[in-house]
Amino acid sequence: MIKIGASLPSIKVKHLTPQGIEDIALDQFCQNKKVVVFGVPGAFTPTCSGKHAPGFLKVADQLKSKGVDNIICLSVNDPFVMDAWGKCLNVDNKITMVADHAGQVTKTLGLEIDMSAPGLGLRSKRYSMLLENNIVTKLFVEDEAGACDISSGDHILNAL
Repeated sequence: MIKIGASLPSIKVKHLTPQGIEDIALDQFCQNKKVVVFGVPGAFTPTCSGKHAPGFLKVADQLKSKGVDNIICLSVNDPFVMDAWGKCLNVDNKITMVADHAGQVTKTLGLEIDMSAPGLGLRSKRYSMLLENNIVTKLFVEDEAGACDISSGDHILNAL
């Protein structure tokens, strides 16, 4: 599993813009910036939609006032699902919704979880991390998929 002091890999994720699907190389996107990334098991799932993503939306302005340049929500979903979920949550430009469409980033970071039993397949563990110049300086990974405590927006805000 990724650790504090490591950097994000040079793997592309997908982001839907008004112009179409855009590739984002995470390592380049986080270069020379302070970025919060939070990973969720799935868009539109109960804890992700009811607590995790809304919690980051609630503290987005406070995170940015503490020097955070971008907030990224990452999930093993396709870019159309992530875009629709972002619209339902009214994230506007406060959170960048990205799709780890093949789970490649999630697997490379060692943050995958097999949720085949409830019909979800390979997904991301619930986590949050702070990157400074693409180096992980804070990392909070939940032990249980339904938990949203140490990976919450409030928790990472208090850790800054």
